[in-house]
Amino acid sequence: MSAPGTTSTGPVSFSGRPGFRPVSRRIISIDAGIAGAFFLVGLLLDARSSIATLLVLLGFTAALAVRRLSPGLALTIAWITALSQMLAGLSVLGSDLAVLAVLYVTAAYADRIVRWAGLVSVGVGALLSAGYLAIAQRGAASLGDAVAQGAVAGLVWSFVATFVSSLAVLGLSWTLGLLMRTWKTARDGRLTQYRAVEEQRLAQRNVVVEQERNRIARDMHDVVAHSLAVVIAQADGARYARAQNPEAVDEALTTISTTARDALGDVRILLARLRQDVADGPQPVLADLDRLVAQMQSTGLDIEWTTSGTPTTLGSGAQLAVYRIVQEALTNALRHGDAGRAVYLSLAWTDGWVAVTIDNAVRTNPVADASGELGHGLPGMRERALLAGGSLAAESIGGRFIVAARLPAITTNALVRPAAGTVLYPPVPQPTVVVPGTGAGA
Repeated sequence: MSAPGTTSTGPVSFSGRPGFRPVSRRIISIDAGIAGAFFLVGLLLDARSSIATLLVLLGFTAALAVRRLSPGLALTIAWITALSQMLAGLSVLGSDLAVLAVLYVTAAYADRIVRWAGLVSVGVGALLSAGYLAIAQRGAASLGDAVAQGAVAGLVWSFVATFVSSLAVLGLSWTLGLLMRTWKTARDGRLTQYRAVEEQRLAQRNVVVEQERNRIARDMHDVVAHSLAVVIAQADGARYARAQNPEAVDEALTTISTTARDALGDVRILLARLRQDVADGPQPVLADLDRLVAQMQSTGLDIEWTTSGTPTTLGSGAQLAVYRIVQEALTNALRHGDAGRAVYLSLAWTDGWVAVTIDNAVRTNPVADASGELGHGLPGMRERALLAGGSLAAESIGGRFIVAARLPAITTNALVRPAAGTVLYPPVPQPTVVVPGTGAGA
């Protein structure tokens, strides 16, 4: 039940009433308004109409009012009204145009039985209207005179011409309705397919993020285990050596401090969601970038690598994040970028931060991935940067695709984030949503 003062526009349910469609109250109101206007125009056109003419107008008005609510009922009312008009001997009326609207909805909205009944009505209606207009309305005397004068050929020609014209007009209305039905079916199919694809992409993205989290947890397992083992060993050694070699205590505490700071970023990753799997081998670090760049250059990729600022110490997690981000960005540049133009790799060291930028040209005519699968690189890169305490943004600017990440370095002092509005080098674009298949980010 609707609240007071509100109007319901939802579908009206006619379950249990065969032949009725679930249409909204808005459509019912519109059809009722059209039918009312049709009735008023009919009265104006036939101001001196007889009772029979008025009844025919009422019948066609009723058919118009329910044509989308119940096409079968509208077709039945139209047939009863048209036959009554013929039996009353009335000539062609303006209200007869309602038949065209009824035939249209039988093809556009009705079920299979009513739809084919509308098609049959086209042929039968054209035949009856031709017989009625060309023969019946002439009267018996006129028919007798035509036969006596040998004008039967003219009578037949009049019948055929009326039949063909009626068939064309009625058939056109039904055909237009069928075309509308076909268009709506195709549109609904495309909409359903689009929604299915979007749901599949969302599910794929969720799976990719979850898989990347688990993969990062596996990557960090050995690093954090090693760091904690070093801390424990140094603490035990300092406790035992305190009486005999006090200088060793300071050295042990320094090692513990450095190792603990190194492990701090890794603990952030473990809090995400650890798995107990052991990593398959040693994890890459920042020093392995030389080998990575050389490997990518061996494929024909032109890479220009620059470094600015004074390098500082990165935690194991941050080093792994930098390596994986550069690896993924260069791989995307090789697969989706313009191989004939250079790729710019930049590491800019600032106070307590390292800014990593990979800038490659986008193909003039990018070729879509034949598999049609969602690009998995960006979610993984962004996840790695976030879990290492940094950030990552990627976007296409002026025919180039830019991946920019900022990661914190280990310092002996408290890490101070730049103040709001501080301009960093290189500039880091704001995070944007990149459409898969655009540039290197696909």
